Amino acid sequence: MLTKLDDLRQFLPKSQKPQKLVLVPSEDAHSLGAVVRAAEEGIIEPVLVGDKEKTEGLAEVMKLNIKGFQFIDETDPVRATEKAVRLIHDGKADVLMKGKVGTSVLLKAVLNKDYGLRTGKLLSHFALFEVETYHKLIGVTDVAMNIAPSLDEKIAILNNAVEVFNKLGVPEPKVAVLGAVEQVNTSMGATLDAALLSKMNQRGQIRHCLVDGPLAFDNAISAESARHKEIKSEVAGETDLLLMPDIEVGNVLYKSLVFFAKAKVASMIVGAVAPIVLTSRSDSEQAKFDSILLAAATTAAT
Repeated sequence: MLTKLDDLRQFLPKSQKPQKLVLVPSEDAHSLGAVVRAAEEGIIEPVLVGDKEKTEGLAEVMKLNIKGFQFIDETDPVRATEKAVRLIHDGKADVLMKGKVGTSVLLKAVLNKDYGLRTGKLLSHFALFEVETYHKLIGVTDVAMNIAPSLDEKIAILNNAVEVFNKLGVPEPKVAVLGAVEQVNTSMGATLDAALLSKMNQRGQIRHCLVDGPLAFDNAISAESARHKEIKSEVAGETDLLLMPDIEVGNVLYKSLVFFAKAKVASMIVGAVAPIVLTSRSDSEQAKFDSILLAAATTAAT
């Protein structure tokens, strides 16, 4: 059972070179600090794409050693992003990381038909939390990509996240599909989707996981709460993954866990050719480092 984000280190390759990670653009303080630390710890081999003069100046101010890092000097962030994505597309790097560039710019390059990272899957955001008051790591999806996912999109988001857990040695993650209540209410679309997802899982249409829903947040994470409400569930209190009804609920939960619960978090975009480390601008350097660790661990397990 994974209980700490640091447990992800067990999935890193021990007898081969680290995964190559491309940071673009590289002139971003928290991202650069996280990349340098990950390189020093042997988690990744960095490739920096961006304004070399600004990056070297930033490294000097932050007292970071970036000598020996592969560097592609490109001052224009759009062209830099294109060059970084092409490295992944051409098989010359394994992980993409967003630096000081807008998410829309990055995703435009990622979705480019000629050199992008499409696989035919829906792209979705996956976050993995270490919460002091919970007994194991818990995933949350989707909080940053898909605004109001349809049932088909929820299936794709769920499958993306389950694949991550499977790579991390959890063969059948327990998935709680969240709603405001635990019973199906025809006026609440999230509960209808949850019931359908649960039944599809029972019938083998969604595999390699155990799905239950609708579940409210309290009984998803607390077996005692579920017993109090007389809910019989193999998922309640043992949830590995929380599937969000929409981006607004997900985003609020994500930031509540970080800022109120002081949880540690690693996050990335999945569904592309390679994982994309794409964290919130408000995320700490530690969160960016843990996100690099998560991406490297899942890539190594592929």
